[in-house]
Amino acid sequence: MSIGNAVFLALIVLALVWSVVVYNGLVQLKHNIAKAWANIDVLLKQRHDELPKLVEVCRQYKQFEQETLARVTEARARVARAREAHDVPALGAAENLLRAGLGQIFAVAEAYPELKANEHFMQLQTRITALENGIADRREWYNESVNVHNVRIEQFPDLIIARLFNYVAQPLLQFSTAEKADVDLKALFNA
Repeated sequence: MSIGNAVFLALIVLALVWSVVVYNGLVQLKHNIAKAWANIDVLLKQRHDELPKLVEVCRQYKQFEQETLARVTEARARVARAREAHDVPALGAAENLLRAGLGQIFAVAEAYPELKANEHFMQLQTRITALENGIADRREWYNESVNVHNVRIEQFPDLIIARLFNYVAQPLLQFSTAEKADVDLKALFNA
């Protein structure tokens, strides 16, 4: 075998090894996104299971506003539909409605000391607050996984393998400026 043939063969082997390494890296990134979504899904499911309990405790207080309960129930259903469909943009919008509804429940509870003092309400409020914090952490991890994936499939030379195997950019879980604003508790109490 001549030196030219050996060099050519070495380049072919090197290109194949590089292709395998890049492909395996892209597969890992794809699965990180799926895992991040699954982690969000687990917490959304837990919250989905806990919210009816919170609503029921609040419903037991005749003074509690039915409109607030109806909004939370509808928002919960929207989150469930978006979660099941893996519709990231719809999930962001539904999450906004649910967070606003939860803010209203907690704000109304402030106005009713007997509800606020209810042990079951306090346990559920603490549990849902912990779930909300967990969901926020998982959203951040999901977006970081998506960002790493999206950057990698656009960088040369990885984009060659990404395009060859039809890797496409994944959507970030985003919220509008209004959705990220603090809940105006004064407005909720005056509503």
